Amino acid sequence: MSYKNAVITGVSTGIGHAIAQTLIRDGYRVFGSVRSAPDAVRLSAEWGSSYVPLIMDVTDAPAVDAAAQQVKKLIGNEGLQCLVNNAGIAKGGPMQYQSMDEIEQHFQVNIIGLIRVTKAFLDMLGAQEGHPVPPGKIINISSVAGRLAQPFVGAYVGSKHAVEGVSHSLRRELLQWDIDVVIVAPGAVATPIWDKGIQLEQYMSTPYARLLKKFGKAAKDGGDSGLDVQLIADRVLRILQKDRPAIRHALVPQKFKNWTLPMLLPHRLLDRVIRRMFGL
Repeated sequence: MSYKNAVITGVSTGIGHAIAQTLIRDGYRVFGSVRSAPDAVRLSAEWGSSYVPLIMDVTDAPAVDAAAQQVKKLIGNEGLQCLVNNAGIAKGGPMQYQSMDEIEQHFQVNIIGLIRVTKAFLDMLGAQEGHPVPPGKIINISSVAGRLAQPFVGAYVGSKHAVEGVSHSLRRELLQWDIDVVIVAPGAVATPIWDKGIQLEQYMSTPYARLLKKFGKAAKDGGDSGLDVQLIADRVLRILQKDRPAIRHALVPQKFKNWTLPMLLPHRLLDRVIRRMFGL
């Protein structure tokens, strides 16, 4: 049996889970990364034979290489139709007090891991002479934060800004193979990433405490009223169905207020808006 094959990182919850489920419904065989055997068992029971678990952390180079060999063995000459780099972390805190280990973790997961996974699967996407099927697509899940820098998530912002730049450079390199690289950049999303990451209690003894309370409430409210992950998954599917999709997709609730207008403002003026928001 011939499949459409997709590799998706970080499918246990949230955006990755929704994308995997949507592609499976569309006839894809999804190779989805999780970090634990229980998650692999749970998702295999949920999705059946159309799901193949890849137990790996994107920061673990041997595990990524082993997963790539596993996929290559199973797909043979079918090729890989898409790679969705979704795995990511977001932990809040003022950079003045956030530990360097935590700051570095953002870059290791959100950008170095993305590059590591991409390199491991590029030949299966068509970056080689004599590839037996049409080239695939790479979809990198970025964030509004990659272009619009909010306070108290500086490490996350920096890593997502890097995702934006790397994606554009990589797409231009891969023109030789006709492998497209597309950025999907959500705004606030109803996903567990913020519940897990925005733990600010450790910073409440710092001079930023009053501002962090406001930021924490805004982050929670944004997550509670954020986009349904299914909207993002549906956009990913539409990107895969088009020969030449748009290069970047900003998916933002109340888009004019939360994306278009802030991007039009000069940086100093936006600074004043943020100062007013936090009562500085």
